[in-house]
Amino acid sequence: MFCCAQHDKKTGNQTMNIFDNETLHLNPIIEDDAELIPLLSTEDEEQMNAEKFPQEIPILPLRNTVLFPGVVIPITVGRDKSISLIKDAYKGDKTIGVLAQKNDKTEDPTIDELNKIGTIAFILKMFRMPDGNTTVIIQGKRRFELKELTQTEPYLKAKIGEFKEAKPATGDKEFDALVGSLKDIAQQIIKGSPHIPSEASFAMKNIDSPSFLINFISSNANIPVTEKQKLLEVPNLKERATHLLGHLSKELQMLELKNQIQSKVKVDIDKQQREYFLHQQIKTIQDELGGNSFEQQVEELKKKAKDKKWPKEVATMFEKEIKKLERINPNAAEYSVQTNYLETMVDLPWNEYTTDLFDLRKAQKVLDQDHYGMEKIKERVMEHLAVLKLKSAIEDKKTEKEGKSKTRNGSPILCLVGPPGVGKTSLGKSIASALGRKYVRVSLGGLKDEAEIRGHRRTYIGAMPGRVIKGIQKAKSSNPVFMLDEIDKVGSDYHGDPSSALLEVLDPEQNNSFHDNFIEVDYDLSKVMFIATANTLSTVQPALRDRMEIIEMTGYSVEEKIEIAKRYLIPKQLVENGIIEQPPPAPKREKGDSAPFKVGAKFSISDNVIEKIIENYTRESGVRLLEKMIAKISRHVAKNIAMKTLVKRGKGGLTVTEDNLIAILGPAHPREHYQDAGVPGVVIGLAWTPAGGDILFIETSLSAGKGKLTLTGNLGDVMKESATIALEYLKSHADSLGITADVFANKNIHIHVPEGATPKDGPSAGIAMLTALTSAFTGKKVKKFLAMTGEITLRGRVLPVGGIKEKILAAKRADIKEIILCEENRKDIEDINKDFLKGLTFHYVSNMIDVLAIALPIKKIFAN
Repeated sequence: MFCCAQHDKKTGNQTMNIFDNETLHLNPIIEDDAELIPLLSTEDEEQMNAEKFPQEIPILPLRNTVLFPGVVIPITVGRDKSISLIKDAYKGDKTIGVLAQKNDKTEDPTIDELNKIGTIAFILKMFRMPDGNTTVIIQGKRRFELKELTQTEPYLKAKIGEFKEAKPATGDKEFDALVGSLKDIAQQIIKGSPHIPSEASFAMKNIDSPSFLINFISSNANIPVTEKQKLLEVPNLKERATHLLGHLSKELQMLELKNQIQSKVKVDIDKQQREYFLHQQIKTIQDELGGNSFEQQVEELKKKAKDKKWPKEVATMFEKEIKKLERINPNAAEYSVQTNYLETMVDLPWNEYTTDLFDLRKAQKVLDQDHYGMEKIKERVMEHLAVLKLKSAIEDKKTEKEGKSKTRNGSPILCLVGPPGVGKTSLGKSIASALGRKYVRVSLGGLKDEAEIRGHRRTYIGAMPGRVIKGIQKAKSSNPVFMLDEIDKVGSDYHGDPSSALLEVLDPEQNNSFHDNFIEVDYDLSKVMFIATANTLSTVQPALRDRMEIIEMTGYSVEEKIEIAKRYLIPKQLVENGIIEQPPPAPKREKGDSAPFKVGAKFSISDNVIEKIIENYTRESGVRLLEKMIAKISRHVAKNIAMKTLVKRGKGGLTVTEDNLIAILGPAHPREHYQDAGVPGVVIGLAWTPAGGDILFIETSLSAGKGKLTLTGNLGDVMKESATIALEYLKSHADSLGITADVFANKNIHIHVPEGATPKDGPSAGIAMLTALTSAFTGKKVKKFLAMTGEITLRGRVLPVGGIKEKILAAKRADIKEIILCEENRKDIEDINKDFLKGLTFHYVSNMIDVLAIALPIKKIFAN
């Protein structure tokens, strides 16, 4: 609010605040008889206004201030005209007129360059300063209006008129409130500003005249001269107070903002100084203890780098980055980022490989020990290992002959596809064990960010390498068996498409120079054995699928599950639940051997009970849920043993039978079995699900109507299209099948597939739907214990479908005796173990009329 001394060095008059330190030093110089009136009372103001108003008066132009009535200010006079005017007036009545210049740079202002409203002033004292300047103290009396200039030399003189002030009525509450607000805000400004002396607050408290208070604050407010002149020219005192309040409010806000900024800066500086002091102390302590930790860290990185077998360009990159680290302040935020980068570089196994164990007989033994059945899969894995062995031998010969390092070509990428729980992930572990390689597994399920594969750029906070490089770092070898689990569940969003980033990883022609955004140099992945797993290929990107060699892993038969349970699952759960210390040696069993699994007196379970568990408590192609059921039984056995031991009744144990199975596992949930509907229009289809195969009842009914087709059972679009195609085929061949054409217009058709809560889709129910429609329209029942699967066309051709093994196993579990398949699916049946096909009869067909001839007692009309 309150200004300090101002001075124009070029010319002129300097004005100083009455509370400025220079002014306070001048007070003792003033003679005792000087009429110094620093503050005005109401009576003083009335007496001053009653004084005679002069008609003509000498004019003193002021450059950078405005004088208000009643206010005392010191000014330093520098212009010759002004000095002459002051001397003459001081010798006379000491009364002068003070006007502010419009432009403070004007040296000799004319009447047009002066404001029209000014203040009559009384010279209280004049004296010379030690530097030779003339200083006068003046006090404002009354405002006047400039009328006419009467003299220009040796100084200005003019005729003036009275400028009357309109004051509010006594007791005006709004005006009193304005004056109170002005006082409060002025006090806050004085308190918050370090440049204003406390005397200002004391002086303001002693002012009882509202008019003088407003003039006093206006004179000392930290606002431009033009704004002060505008305040002087406002004739209404209440209006002037309102304008002044607006200026003070802005000034208070600015002052508070400045104080906040200064306080924040001070706190930040204090914090930095404190941290610097603490870091210096830590450094001193570390030096006393034997070296600086930051320096030791850099030395350790350099020491690790010496033992690395990395390429030349990587070594160059490391040297560049380590020098950059040495230049960075350890307290800086980027120091940790740079340290993390260099630690990643030295932790990666550059050109470090484990020695492959190409003992194929041992590898075959490991695979047989870890996995029962899966002969086709094991055979393919052994072929893969044999190729690696032969290629390695050729490269060894080239190395010996040419003296060059090995440059092994990338191996094919295997992709194991099958339902959950069939052993895809454990097969990868077995391959790593057979080869003597390190094993790394990365789950890709739910991955949506491309940076998870390629890594984050170091410009980001918390940047890190991608999962591929982190997996290699974890394995500490550049040729591990790298399992990419759940590759079919990779997602994508605005962060990018991770499956596209995997194209480079899984391409043997490109992955010898894989670029991770974090390490910023190429890394050779060509010697890594990548194995991907998936439940289905439908969601895998076509380009990614093309880069992998697909190995189908179908579900297990009941017989296989029984053997897996006795060889692996039961011993594992008995150990995990504390029933036995270590798994017993696997007994040598011949095919058809159904001896129960027995561990002394503690545990016993027969094949029939295991089969009941499989049939009634699990619904899967794999054995994951079966293992959970066995774990539940094991816990029950453990409780039985523990409780009998505690009450000292001897060693407890349990023989699991069909009778106590319900007590242990709860009520059974048996699979769907064959049911003779006893009515036309019902056919059994075969379906594939992620949990394995299942049978599917297709039910058709006719009712009076106008030929409307209704489909229910939560069917997908493809399955609905199959129903439409079947109906159209039936209409076009109605005469041949003994069906009158009118019946289609007079009957409504309803096709339903039970278990409506389960979504169903796919084309494999086509022949079953057509058979069900034909049965309903002809009134003839479908052959008993018959199931079928296949896609149909409008021409009546039967097309092959997938998931044959799972469907066959499901049919056998449901006591189906005969199955109709497409002729092209014959090769899939030939790949299935003959033991699983006992009791089943297969009919291979090429067109729909063959299906109807087998399923319904209808004579074959068309030739093949």
